[in-house]
Amino acid sequence: MSVAGLLKDTALFSGLSDDELGAVVNLCVERSFPAGSIVIRQGDVGDEMFIIQDGHIEIVVVGAKPELRVVVLGKGQILGEMSLLDMGFRSATARSATAVTLQVIKQADFAALCEQDHGIGYVVMRNLAADLSFKLRHRNLATM
Repeated sequence: MSVAGLLKDTALFSGLSDDELGAVVNLCVERSFPAGSIVIRQGDVGDEMFIIQDGHIEIVVVGAKPELRVVVLGKGQILGEMSLLDMGFRSATARSATAVTLQVIKQADFAALCEQDHGIGYVVMRNLAADLSFKLRHRNLATM
């Protein structure tokens, strides 16, 4: 699958035109990891997000005994997306459950694109806000 096809099937980029998707594709850099690799380490400062092109990533929270496996992500799903907003500390560790190929977008590159094209920024940030809202609501309901 092409990078454009991958992004088109990724909820974060839903609503972008083909030309807008092309601008985002130009930011993507492919990175591969063998199974068992740490992709994101909890507590590190984040400056990039990842889109899974092939393979699976498990998200774990370290510090709990045993570590807490939160979710396994696959093709078309994203991780590290909060770094597009704040470049804050990573909230969990992401480890490749299988060999993975990822498309990586640097926060600085994405911010520059959004400055050039506010429409792209609006659509992606709206989708990101909806995704984070869903996750927060789901987490809060699970603790009730």
